[in-house]
Amino acid sequence: MKIRYAGMTHHLGSSAVRDILKVTQGKDIISLAGGLPAEELFPLEAVRDAYNRALSGSASSLQYGLTEGYAPLREAVAARLGRQGIPVQAGDMLLTTGSQQAIDLFCKVLLDPGDKVLVEAPTYLAALQVLHSYQAELITVDSDESGMLPGHLEEQLKLHQPKVLYTVPTFNNPSGSSWSRERRERTVELCRRYNVLILEDNPYGEIAFDETPGAYPPAMAAIDRNSGEDPCVVYTGTFSKIVAPALRTGWITGPSELISVIAKAKQAADLHSSAIDQRALHELLLHFDIEAHIRLISREYNARMKLLAGELSGECWKNASFHEPRGGMFLWLKLSEGIDTSKLLPFAVEQGVAFVPGEVFYAASPLKNAMRLNFTHTPPELLPSAVRRLEKALENYRLSVAGAVDTLA
Repeated sequence: MKIRYAGMTHHLGSSAVRDILKVTQGKDIISLAGGLPAEELFPLEAVRDAYNRALSGSASSLQYGLTEGYAPLREAVAARLGRQGIPVQAGDMLLTTGSQQAIDLFCKVLLDPGDKVLVEAPTYLAALQVLHSYQAELITVDSDESGMLPGHLEEQLKLHQPKVLYTVPTFNNPSGSSWSRERRERTVELCRRYNVLILEDNPYGEIAFDETPGAYPPAMAAIDRNSGEDPCVVYTGTFSKIVAPALRTGWITGPSELISVIAKAKQAADLHSSAIDQRALHELLLHFDIEAHIRLISREYNARMKLLAGELSGECWKNASFHEPRGGMFLWLKLSEGIDTSKLLPFAVEQGVAFVPGEVFYAASPLKNAMRLNFTHTPPELLPSAVRRLEKALENYRLSVAGAVDTLA
C-alpha cells in the first residue's frame, strides 16, 4: 500500500542531536552533544516522596485532568513566576508536556504556511524544526552577545511584517549568551509597535552562575507585563532542567485569549498532560526546597563549565574562541575558519567523543566552524578526557584535509 502523506510531512526534519545520540548509544563515547542535566543531581528521594504523597490520597489522582493542567500546580508556578518579577494569573497559564509542546501548540494556532517568523542566529534547533513543520518563512535578525541588534531588528520588522519573534534570550541554546536589559526592553518596544508577538523560551534561565542579587536582567515577560501596556510576550518554561526531564512538565503563559485558543489545540492533541506527574510536582514544590536545589545544580554546573573552559585553553585551541556562559548548559566553540565541524564529527566519534555541529542551529547562512558543547551531563572527571579526544579528532581531521589537498594537487 502506498501511504499518501500530508504535505506538512515534507517539512519535518530529523533532530541532529537525536541522530547523534542514536549513533553514540551503547558505545564508549563521552557525549557533549545532548542537552541533558546531570542524573546524579536529580532529587531522587524527594521525587519519590512526592509521588508517594500524590498517590496516598484518593484514586482521583489517577483520573483524567483539566486540559489547562492541575490547578494547584498552576497556582504554584504562577507564584514562583511572580517572585521572579513576572506577574501571572494561573488562569492565563497552560501546563504542557514539556516546553517543547508549548512551542508546537503556539505555532499551531498562530502560523499559516508562509507566515514570517524572526529568529536569532544561532537559535534552538528543535524550535527551528517546529517552525519548519508549520511551513513558516524564517527571517534571521543579526545578533551579538547582547542580543538582537535593534537597528537590524527594526529593518526586518518593517520589511517583512512578521507575525512572531522567537527567542531564547537567557543562556541561549546553543550560544550560551544572554541578552542585555537594554536589548530586551528595545525588542519588546519594537515588537509592540509593529504588532508582533514574542515567544520567549526560557528553559535555562534559573540555572544562573552568579548569585549576586540583580546580576541578571529581568525576563522579557517581566519587562512586558510591568509596562502597563497590552502584553506582547508569550512566556514558556519547564521543570525539565531544574527537576528532571522525565516529568515532561512545562508551561506557557500569555494573553488570556491566546491561552484559551492554545488550550483548545491541546484538547485536540492529547486532552491533557500527565495528571499524576503534575500532582507529584505540586507535592514536590510544597515539601522540597527547590530554590536550594537550583542553587546546588547551578554551582555544580558552573564548576563543570569552568573545567571545560580551562581544558580548551591549551595550545591546540589557540585559534579557537568562546565566551564563558554565565548560566545554562552550553558552551559555543568557534574553530578556525575553514574547519567544517559537520565533517569533523565522524573523526570525533571515532575517538570516542561527540558534539553538535554548529550549522544545524541556523535558519540560513550557517556558521560551519562552530560546535555546541554540553558541560552539564558529563561527570567532571571525564571532561579532560573528552577534550583530549576532541584534540586527537581535530588532528586527524586536519591530516585528512591536507591529504585530500595533496591528492588533488
